[in-house]
Amino acid sequence: MAVSAEAQRALEALDALHAEDPRRVEVEGQSLPKELWHAGRMSAWLERLEAAPDELVQLAVRGQHLQRWQVPRDEYEQGRVGYLTWRRDQGKRAGEITARLMREAGFDEQSAEQVARMIRKQGLGREAGTQAVEDCACLVFLENYFADFSQQVERDHLIRIVRKTWGKMSPQARELALGLPMSEEARELVEAALAS
Repeated sequence: MAVSAEAQRALEALDALHAEDPRRVEVEGQSLPKELWHAGRMSAWLERLEAAPDELVQLAVRGQHLQRWQVPRDEYEQGRVGYLTWRRDQGKRAGEITARLMREAGFDEQSAEQVARMIRKQGLGREAGTQAVEDCACLVFLENYFADFSQQVERDHLIRIVRKTWGKMSPQARELALGLPMSEEARELVEAALAS
């Protein structure tokens, strides 16, 4: 995906921060910083969702998980309220840092704030850029984390989570999700969520 020199500088700055993640994942025999790998999966899904995504959307997708390891989930209370507070705080923080990197790369304040809004998921369901960020996040979750997550959560609760995730996705993202390879158990859970 072609981008301006400013966007390329901002993407490189984002990836430099992603690469600081001390957590590692093994991908095809190579050890990668987990967050850098995650950002790459987000961008890969964006390429499948949109033929020619706007560079601001590309930046928002790439910055969505920025430095999450620095504010662990277990520093917040357990349960839904704690999770939603953590997720909101993470989105605000990632949006602020991404906007700062964009300004440093030469973007104007309006563009930087527009990307921060997308990362904070403001305008979900109404703004195409925010929807693209959410779609990519949902697809990365379903593709890479759902199988392990489903082993840790009670079945009825998991079905509610899948139903809510599905409700936030665009029709195109839902179609792509249905094409994901899944274990028989995971597929059955998704089907149960969609049937109810």
